[in-house]
Amino acid sequence: MSSTISTRNINPPMRIASLEPPQPWLSSATSQMDPTDSDDSDQSELLSVTWNQDYGCFSVGTSNGFRIYNCNTFKETFRRDLKSGGFGIVEMFFRSNILALVGSGSNTQYPPNKVVIWDDHQSRCIGEFTYRSDVRGVKLRRDRIVIVLEHKIYVYDFTDLKLLHQIETLSNPKGLCCLSHHSSTSVLAYPGLHRGDVRVEHFGLKMTKSFSAHDSQISCMTLTLDGLLLATASTKGTLIRIFNTMDGTQLQEVRRGLDRAEIYSIALSPNVQWLVVSSDKGTIHVFSLRVRVAGEDASTQLAYAQAPGIAHQNSSSSLNALVSTNTGTNTNSSLHFMRGVLPKYFSSEWSFAQFHLPEVTRYIAAFGSQNSVMIVGMDGSFCRCSFDLVNGGQMLQKEYVRFLETDSHRLKSTAN
Repeated sequence: MSSTISTRNINPPMRIASLEPPQPWLSSATSQMDPTDSDDSDQSELLSVTWNQDYGCFSVGTSNGFRIYNCNTFKETFRRDLKSGGFGIVEMFFRSNILALVGSGSNTQYPPNKVVIWDDHQSRCIGEFTYRSDVRGVKLRRDRIVIVLEHKIYVYDFTDLKLLHQIETLSNPKGLCCLSHHSSTSVLAYPGLHRGDVRVEHFGLKMTKSFSAHDSQISCMTLTLDGLLLATASTKGTLIRIFNTMDGTQLQEVRRGLDRAEIYSIALSPNVQWLVVSSDKGTIHVFSLRVRVAGEDASTQLAYAQAPGIAHQNSSSSLNALVSTNTGTNTNSSLHFMRGVLPKYFSSEWSFAQFHLPEVTRYIAAFGSQNSVMIVGMDGSFCRCSFDLVNGGQMLQKEYVRFLETDSHRLKSTAN
């Protein structure tokens, strides 16, 4: 699969800067995008919703541009509306001025087989990647750009856009790929070449680990910021598993439910005490985790620095270093004491806290400050709820915002 790259004075951010407040587009000759006049009547349709790397913001691709929203105090940070069409992928780089954009099928200027690295501070494109097939996903970190096609992953140096790695994968239409963002680790996780397999590249260690995560095909995955823990789900959607990426050891398994489900999102809390899952069943599940790197960042850096030793440890010693007791406890089946005798689901760990939503759209969820969970819907909704750290159970809704009126919601409002 060949690609064409064009660059324009590449200058990736050396620090994380605040996003600029809304400002008018420059002329198309300077910005290289053709703006349109925005008005108060919002006729945009949502094409994609994506968290930034620390879940403090999320980006929205619409049928005529893109928008950025702040989550801590919910507000629209800025929007860019175009005459040429919308964007199916809008990938932020934390809260900096750099974004990766992939056009939707209807975008006449930026087709879905092209990645545009956009500097919004300068209002111009600083790099482009063009392929023979559609781009399925993009991930950014300070020193790398990762672009996912259906059967291949390309890894580029952010400084000069030179190609560093080409990786073959199993068919990956959802563009599944995870990238670490810790300064002392460089980890990439993606579906392997066999059904249910995961491959993890530890670039700093020049080490690749491949292991079987599920019997069915991988459908969703996420890494901790340091890349040392990986959570996965399969197309069956009943179990979520957490792995040590250094040796592939399974550290914990939790159960979303018994029925098949499409998993929309998985997210880990910053302290790796909690995991949240959203699916097409409409229930947001929060699970208590027993896996943590003791000592947080300091020991994580030490462990990675001593990686050759860790890579050759047996699984039990690796597991002991990553498993600890959490204050919250997932609900266990009353028959868990008969583990090994009854079917596996009788001994499963079920969710600690739940929040129910209408099964009308796709939702993605992540953790906010303290014990809060943020939920963004493809119907243009933002919800913030909280859960009891001791007792769990049903979460309480704290905030609800309709940030974009989609066609489906406008039809319902008209009917009412």
